[in-house]
Amino acid sequence: MRLSTLFLACFAFVACEQKPTPQPGTGPSGSPDGSAAGAREAAAGTILIGEVGSLTGAQATFGISTRNGIEMALDEVNARGGVKGKKVAVRVYDNQSKPEEAANAVTRLIAQDGAKLILGEVASTNSLAMAPKAQAAKVPMISPASTNPKVTQVGDFIFRVCFIDPFQGFVMAKFATEHLKAKKAAVLRDNKSDYSIGLAQVFTEKFKGFGGQIVAAEDYAQGDTDFRAQLTAIKSAKPDVVFVPGYYTDAGLIARQARQLGLAATLLGGDGWESEKLFELGGKAIDGSYYSNHYSVDNPAPKTQKFLTDYKKRFGVEPDSLAALGYDAAMVGFAAMEQAKDTSGPALRDAIAATKDFDGVAGKITLDANRNAIKPAVVLKVNGSKLQYITTIAP
Repeated sequence: MRLSTLFLACFAFVACEQKPTPQPGTGPSGSPDGSAAGAREAAAGTILIGEVGSLTGAQATFGISTRNGIEMALDEVNARGGVKGKKVAVRVYDNQSKPEEAANAVTRLIAQDGAKLILGEVASTNSLAMAPKAQAAKVPMISPASTNPKVTQVGDFIFRVCFIDPFQGFVMAKFATEHLKAKKAAVLRDNKSDYSIGLAQVFTEKFKGFGGQIVAAEDYAQGDTDFRAQLTAIKSAKPDVVFVPGYYTDAGLIARQARQLGLAATLLGGDGWESEKLFELGGKAIDGSYYSNHYSVDNPAPKTQKFLTDYKKRFGVEPDSLAALGYDAAMVGFAAMEQAKDTSGPALRDAIAATKDFDGVAGKITLDANRNAIKPAVVLKVNGSKLQYITTIAP
């Protein structure tokens, strides 16, 4: 990505048709006073929303892509006149890929900045740190891509526009048994990640349900860089596939070390693999692997292709699923604001909950009674430096 999209400053304010302008500070504790700024924005007739994302740290590509998608949605809605005749502004805080920073950021957005809606996070552990704060304040929060079921279980003000891990785990177990004809699987999970733990559990249950056998189950912790002991144990179990439900930062290194050890089993993953960095970190070792995802750039839908063209023109790269879901999360929020009787938390919550057949760039979105999106998943294959669409699996 271009340097201008990296948002090296951790606080950005976007309003009307302005380009994002980095502000002083290194996060919530280093940003300018939000309460005064929030009051000025309200006086100026704008609607302020908040975004919390990992713009730096281990999951930085997640936050940057999501931020770009939200920026596109914001500019689009403001070009149409905003919401209820008012422009929409977004205040962004970088949580540095840390749950405690995510919690601090959402508290500041609500208590000091007066944000009407919170967008974020991608990593489920970060969303779980944020959700109780939003729920207690009765400010709606929409996660673009946190798939752990516990996120929306926090309360009725918490939503997401993505599928959840029970479905994603089913998708990869079904794909492994039916498409790859796998009989034996191993699982290598991050035991410090709610996302990884939940997805590993579901995959294990579903793979067994399809008649497969889990021959090895190994753990690591986020930040580890040496996986050889676990991979050696997995290799000795002779699995057909190895399910690695971690993030791209881990998957690339695991792939390299697996191949160095002569482990030839096909590697499988979840949507946490989604990043342009996956190719860089995994190199040739990641080739031939598969992972579940929220959308494919090969989707011929006009709305998706227009988003693809506009994003590439603006940022110089193809949008990944996090960019698409960031855009969709913002657009669902804006549509709800337009429908709600006012921008109070309860009114906006009710309008978001009524979302049905919303035409998003990552597919149609209907929110169920648990505030989760009902939508299909795609399976992608890593093929060199490209992703190859393989199949779509519906709920």
